[in-house]
Parts: sequence; structure tokens; C-alpha cells
Amino acid sequence: MRRLPILLTCIGLTACAPGGDGQFNATEEARRAAEAAEQAGSVEEGVTEVAQPTQEAWTKGAMVAAADPRAVEAGLEMLRQGGSAIDAAIAVHSVLGLVEPQSSGLGGGAFMVYYDHASDEIMVFDGREVAPASTTPDHFMKDGKPLGFLEAWQSGKAVGVPGQIALYKTSHEAAGKLDWETLFQPAIKLAEDGFEVSPRLAELLANPRLRGAVRLDDLAVSSEYFYPGGEPLPVGFNRTNPDYAATLKAIAAEGPSAFYEGEIAQAIVDAVNSDATPGNMSLEDLSAYSVKIRPALCGDRADSYRICSAPPPSSGGVTQNMIMGLYDLLEPTTEAEMTEEGYLKAFVDAQRLTYADRDHYVADADFVPVPSKDLINPAYLRVRAKEAFAPDAASFPGDPGVALGRDPIRPLWGEDATEHAPGTTHISIVDAEGNAVSMTATVEAAFGTSLMVHGFMLNNELTDFSREPTKGTKPVANAPGPLKRPRSSMSPTIVFDPDGDLFMVTGSPGGNSIVAYVSKTLVGVLEWGKTAQEAINLPNIIARGDTVGVEIDVPGGMEAADALREMGYDVEEREGENSGLHVIIVRENGLEGGADPRREGVAKPLE
Repeated sequence: MRRLPILLTCIGLTACAPGGDGQFNATEEARRAAEAAEQAGSVEEGVTEVAQPTQEAWTKGAMVAAADPRAVEAGLEMLRQGGSAIDAAIAVHSVLGLVEPQSSGLGGGAFMVYYDHASDEIMVFDGREVAPASTTPDHFMKDGKPLGFLEAWQSGKAVGVPGQIALYKTSHEAAGKLDWETLFQPAIKLAEDGFEVSPRLAELLANPRLRGAVRLDDLAVSSEYFYPGGEPLPVGFNRTNPDYAATLKAIAAEGPSAFYEGEIAQAIVDAVNSDATPGNMSLEDLSAYSVKIRPALCGDRADSYRICSAPPPSSGGVTQNMIMGLYDLLEPTTEAEMTEEGYLKAFVDAQRLTYADRDHYVADADFVPVPSKDLINPAYLRVRAKEAFAPDAASFPGDPGVALGRDPIRPLWGEDATEHAPGTTHISIVDAEGNAVSMTATVEAAFGTSLMVHGFMLNNELTDFSREPTKGTKPVANAPGPLKRPRSSMSPTIVFDPDGDLFMVTGSPGGNSIVAYVSKTLVGVLEWGKTAQEAINLPNIIARGDTVGVEIDVPGGMEAADALREMGYDVEEREGENSGLHVIIVRENGLEGGADPRREGVAKPLE
């Protein structure tokens, strides 16, 4: 295939089974969870247990890539002390929650994909926020109509039970090496001594459009913290956060119970339920929270790369494999078609087909049947590729039931086009033993609900549910429900080479555009032979629905926009794109990293 400078290409699937992806032996809980999920059909059919080869000693080094240099340094310090990738991830993220509160934090949640080099096994920690037990499908309905987006988004009704601290603990018990208390020391010190406000944080706080959408300067606690004296924090301001330090000290000393019970839990419940548009969270909701340990959802290409990401309610495993498989079927095959426009069209059409299916089918598979294995089945993809939409035609979901010779399943659900706001961050880590973490964490929108308690922001993840529980006479798969986890676009991804060895760790923030951002790095590296940084720097092209968003303020972007417009697509020219990709690639001579210049991150090796 011709190598193109600005267009995105994909890897096709010729097999769907997660090739040896089985139970992780660090804990009995993980083993039972993987078996239960497999029996329930949430992983590929045809999975078989195979003898794992003895792994060679890791000699490639270690690296941390994340959205702030201070967080990266915290992770590297854990690695210097002999910590694991999971130890480093906890230290990195606890700093990010302090210095990058607009994106993630203790009051949010995450998906972590973890690869254990010694056992050659991969697992997913699902720390997604959960709807309170009293939540009903009409959670966001009022007088028969859905609440307006901003009214729902900036409200107590939007707060899900946070999963981040429980994810810290569950993952640490599985594969942490350092003492639990050690992991929080860098963040505690920064919170007590103060951290310099970064340009991005200062810019967001001063942005009049954001200030008009959120409530940071209207609510007493967040206003005092972010707008002292009525003015937004300026670049370089030394911002201390003693409440955050106290919260982390309690968690370090007492474990997750310090967060999910007692004073902090009560403060969360009070903030949610006393809001102007109150939620319905209880202390029991917090104390009952648990992390789900799931098998990764992987797609194989014969004799090539295996791509693994998080299963539903994450979109990662489904969408990354769908886009790649569809692109392989849609890419030009004749010399006349092999133009830059032809390759670009294939990528856009693969995205449109994938997003339509994701929006219709993906939800919390613990509550609704999600046809994950069918959506990435090559037989379905061959049928779906023939349904590629004309540039000016409306997108629609396919029906894997019909395509695979079974009963229709599309009519089970009403159409859904839930928005996913871009308040998220991504961390990629490889440690000195070859273990890897890909973790995407979030509070949903920028600064979540604007509700601040004990030094951290509360999420508004429940607006990732469909605000309308039905469309016509049909329920929406991603409707709210008690103890249900909302669908997420987060796609933390780990790639293995044709020999089954660790090759790439990638992921991004960016709301529903995450799906497109992550696939861009996969095709850039795997198909074009790009470096991590070159792949990240490519223009972002997002084709969800009937409009194609094209990033025009980077090299190659305007050319792509013009080409798509000529082909008849409805093009939205976009600037200031919100990706935050962090990528690590295993090369023959060591690790290669890349960080998205659209944010403030870095990728640094352990030296």
C-alpha cells in the first residue's frame, strides 16, 4: 500500500479471538472475573487456553508519558524506587488530579489496561463511575422532556459514584510493588508546597466561553480556589491545596475507606444532594463501589499485530478493531483508485460506520447485551463495509444479527447520539520489567460539575448516559439505570507485535473524538512506519455522524479538509483540537515515546 503523508490507514482483522488473552493470575478475584465474563459472552468466542512461553528478561528500559511534566516525574520516581507500572500510574495520576483538575482527579474514574510481562497476560481494571442505586431511566427527564444539556451537565444529577481511588487500590493489590503510602508522597508534597499554574489551566480559567458554561466562579468553594479575589489564577501562580493533601494523607494511611466512608464520603453526598439540581447519591452507594476486573477485548490480524483495549462500557476494544477491519475492506484496490483522496475516503467511511454502531450498541454489558464479538467479527465487517454511506447520506447502525444469519438485533434499541465531553487525560507507562499500563481517566467535562469537595472536583459522568431513555417505543441501550456504568469513548490500548511481544501503548482524552484520535496513532505507526511523535502530530480527522471534523491548523489538515469537501462530505474545519495522545513504542534498541503538542505532556525514559 502506498504511504501517504496526511491520510489515515488501518489494519484489517482476519481473526477475532483474543489470541491467548485469558486470566491474570495475580489474584483469584481476577481469575473468577475473567471466567465469568467469558461465560457471559463478553469476550470473543473461540478463546482457548494455551501454554504461555517463558518470557525473556526485559532489556528495553522504562518510560512514562503523561499530560504534565510534574506528573511524569512522580511516575519516574516510583520506577527509580523499584516500583511497577501500576505504582507509577497511581503516582502520576494523583499528581494530575492536582495540577490538571480540569481533566481528571480523585472524584472521577478510569479504565486501566495492564499487561504483565512475566505471565504474558493482559487485563482491564474498570474504574468507571456508577449511577446511584436509586437512579431510574428517566433520571434526566423533567415534565416528559429531557433536561437541557447544560442544566444536566452542571448539576448534582450528573455525578456518578467515583471509581478512581478504588481502581488505585485494586490494581495495586494485583501488581503493585511499593508500599501504598509511598505512591502519594509526590502529590502530597506538591499540594502542600504549591504548584505553578500551567498555561493551559490558566487559559481555561480565563476563557469566557468556558466560564459561561461551567459554575467554577459561581460556587463558593471552587470560586475561592480558582478565582481568588475574583480573578482567574494566572500562569505561574503558586497554588497550594491543603485539602487535597489532607485527602491523600487519609487515603495513604487508611486506604480507600477514607474516601468511600466517613467525612469525605459525607461531603460528597452533601454536595451532590444539596445542589440546585440535586442528585440522589447515598453513603451506601459510595461504600458499595467496586472495581470490575475484565478481560481485554482484542482483535487479531493473522501473522500481524494484536490490538487490545477495554471492553464495554468502554468503546475501545470494539471501535479500534472495527475501524481497522473496515478500513482494510474499504481501502482502494485498483491503481486508478489509489489516490490520497481514495485512502482518506476509506478512513472516513470506516469511522462513520463504526461510530454509528458504537452509538447504537455499546453500553454497560453487565446490564444490556452488547454484541462486542459480533461487531468485530470479520464476517460482519464484510457485510458492514458494503453499507458504507455516501458522503451526503445519513449514517445508520448495522445489524450484526442479520449479517451473521441470526435474528435482527438493531430493532431492540432506539437510536442514541449521546454527547461525551472532553474532560479527560491519558497515561502510558512501561516499567523496567516490561509491564505496561495504558490508563485513561476522566471527570467528564472540564472541571466536572464544578462541585469541589476536600480539594478535588466531582465528575459529571452520568451525562454520558442518554438523557432520553427511549426513542419512539424502543429503549436506548445506554439509558440511565441503577448501578449502571455509562458508555465511555475512552480507549486505552496496548498493541502486541507478530511474535506476541509488547509493541505499543497508546490512548488519548478528547470526548467522543477519542475513538478517532487513538486509531490515528495505530495506523500511523503500524501502517506507515511513523515514529510515535510523527503519528501524534498528524491532523485529527473525526467522522462521527454526518459531519467530518478536520483539524486544519496543523500541516496536512487543510488539504484533507479540501479533499473531503470536494468528495461531497459535510466538513467542519476545526482548530485547537483537544487530543492528548501519549504513546510508547518498543523498538529494537529501546523505547520511543511521544506526547501530544496540543497539550502540555511529555514522554520521558527512566535514566
